Amino acid sequence: MNPAGPIVITGFMGCGKTGVARELARRLDLPMTDLDEIITQQQGRTAAQIIVQEGEPAFRAIETNVLRELLESRAAGVIALGGGAWITAGNRDLINQHGGVTVWLDTPFEVCWARIEASEDDRPLGRTQEQAEELYKVRQPVYRLADVHLQVRAEETVESILTRILELVLQSKLHLPRRT
Repeated sequence: MNPAGPIVITGFMGCGKTGVARELARRLDLPMTDLDEIITQQQGRTAAQIIVQEGEPAFRAIETNVLRELLESRAAGVIALGGGAWITAGNRDLINQHGGVTVWLDTPFEVCWARIEASEDDRPLGRTQEQAEELYKVRQPVYRLADVHLQVRAEETVESILTRILELVLQSKLHLPRRT
């Protein structure tokens, strides 16, 4: 498969975006980019550090600029967005303008929260379960705007997720009815 634009993986923090994007890129022999990793490299600080030091609006502006640069370079075959990148309308527009196909990994909150708790990453927008769950609920309607909606089962393997993504992305490209 050689998509016209990048395949963009979105979803809530801890949903599996980076791991799935990495394996999808490997399988398709495409480059993979983790947007938060690029931001960290360019800024010398993590997304969490920028949010804590400068606030979420400043981080979102940086995020949009980095995404624009990445898409304009045409260097990314598969992109793992940060959990909030898809929420910004300008980012959705940029991805659409560059022919991206977006895949929402709709992972149950309980699975995301277990991964967040097990991670050593600082999550300033989801430090408590209550805070994270509220954010999860608020973001759900916007995640639904993705081209492909993939409901991830709690114990699903990456292999199963990849198989379903490839089928759904192909259907999306051909404008066939989509299943979840």
